[in-house]
Amino acid sequence: MRRLPFLPVLVCLLGLIACTPATTPDLVLHGGRIITLDDDERGDATALVIRAGRIVDITDDTSALATVGGLTRVVDLAGAVVIPGLADSHCHLQGLGKALSQIDLNDTPSAAACVELVAEVAGAGTGWIEGRGWDQNDWEDTTYPHRELLDTVTGDRPCLLRRVDGHAAWANSIALANAGIDRDTPDPDGGRILKDEAGEPTGILIDNGVDLVRVIIPAPDQDEVRRRVLLAQEHCLAHGLTAVHDAGVSWEDAQLYEQMTRTGELVLRYYGMLTDEPESLDPGLAAGPRSARDQLFTLRTVKLYADGALGSRGALLLADYTDQPDQRGLAVTPGYHLSDVCRRAGRAGFQVGTHAIGDAANRQVLDIYAEVCGELGLQDHRWRVEHAQILDPADIPRFGELGVIAAMQPVHCTSDMDWAGERLGEERLAGAYAWRSLLDAGAHVCSGTDFPVEKVSALAGLYASRTRTHPDGTPLGGWQPQEKLDGRTALELYTAGSAYAAFMEHELGRIKAGYRADLTVLDGDPVDGAAEDLLTMQVLMTVVDGRVVFEVP
Repeated sequence: MRRLPFLPVLVCLLGLIACTPATTPDLVLHGGRIITLDDDERGDATALVIRAGRIVDITDDTSALATVGGLTRVVDLAGAVVIPGLADSHCHLQGLGKALSQIDLNDTPSAAACVELVAEVAGAGTGWIEGRGWDQNDWEDTTYPHRELLDTVTGDRPCLLRRVDGHAAWANSIALANAGIDRDTPDPDGGRILKDEAGEPTGILIDNGVDLVRVIIPAPDQDEVRRRVLLAQEHCLAHGLTAVHDAGVSWEDAQLYEQMTRTGELVLRYYGMLTDEPESLDPGLAAGPRSARDQLFTLRTVKLYADGALGSRGALLLADYTDQPDQRGLAVTPGYHLSDVCRRAGRAGFQVGTHAIGDAANRQVLDIYAEVCGELGLQDHRWRVEHAQILDPADIPRFGELGVIAAMQPVHCTSDMDWAGERLGEERLAGAYAWRSLLDAGAHVCSGTDFPVEKVSALAGLYASRTRTHPDGTPLGGWQPQEKLDGRTALELYTAGSAYAAFMEHELGRIKAGYRADLTVLDGDPVDGAAEDLLTMQVLMTVVDGRVVFEVP
């Protein structure tokens, strides 16, 4: 008898469920402007209707609000602009989380400024000191710094500071000693240990030379990995990213990310690339491509490295560096190994993405892709070249001919353009950061930032794509302006281009009925608005799979 008073409540609940039609949306966005990037959809739409993670209607306010039920969340956009979700097609998620936890050396004006930041933390703990972001090309004195500068403030704590691109590092003396590096240590294959006039290590390590120290730093446990990923995710969602292509993840961490997706901790759409290490490659290829929760998690790509970075003169060139004769960069992975892994990946049904920056590295990768894909008879493989920064003009048409995707980062162009000519000479600039030429030649291109090498800002990437200038508008008219993009194309490379590179072009990248509701809401127009407006444009809301995962207070 004491339970009888609850019967009316139960009846009411059952009645509510019965009276809620199956077509009632979960989310309605109205009162804004919808940029669909879909030519078949109406261009005057002001509202979206979303149910079960998908877009069910692109319409006007009146029609959208007529569908609202008692459980529908209704958001008044108040004039904001909705675009397909921004997807960063090349980045490093855990690297971002680690960078957010370390000393931030970005935009430091000198080596002395870096040392000051290290000094602030050196006395506050024990163990390794790590930081990232310095770039000697931005300093008045562009020569590499010496380990002795760090020694003055680090005491008995080992220290490793990664250059902005991650392809070089600055270590103190105790870090070198712990790694067993001294004047007699030879350069490793695919790397360098810089030495001073006395023959002693300077503390600067290039490409595979960095690994000599990196491997002795204690690896984070799974709780720390989870913390870093969640920290990075929060940062990404606040910048309007709905998806990331993570360029290098271990098999162990990939399994953790899949678990985090299944439990709802990882809500950012994740597309992972396995690292080229036996402990990751062997079990990953054996397990095959995998996905979870409606492709919120996908692992189907293998990440390889052909060369280093341009800023540290590790990019592999066809001819000598203009500012360093007799130096052509580094082949960080032997060609036979690249070919072997490509074959293994292709047979296992995996996509391949290979880091290649210099023109020689890009040609090598295209040659290997052509050989292996032809040998295996692969169709619509969508293998990728990550960065594709410096191309011999003769190789540009090959991307389209071979069906190879150029995964590029527009902000690399504006970061490098002040000194790229010194490295390459004027002639080779014809194929530098040439995204317009690649598109005109029939290639598929997708855009990203390579964070934490660059800041997490697709809007900054859109600005770089359209202007090829610094935020202050220099150089006037843009650097190599023939490669600039219009607003719509620039946005497509960050949305539809990224979706195509992940085999999801029929699910993501455009706002279309039936597509997944991955959306970014902005306070301005990134297509028809002035390019300079992108520098101050704000992200108001981020929606992944129909769920609001970030919104301004």
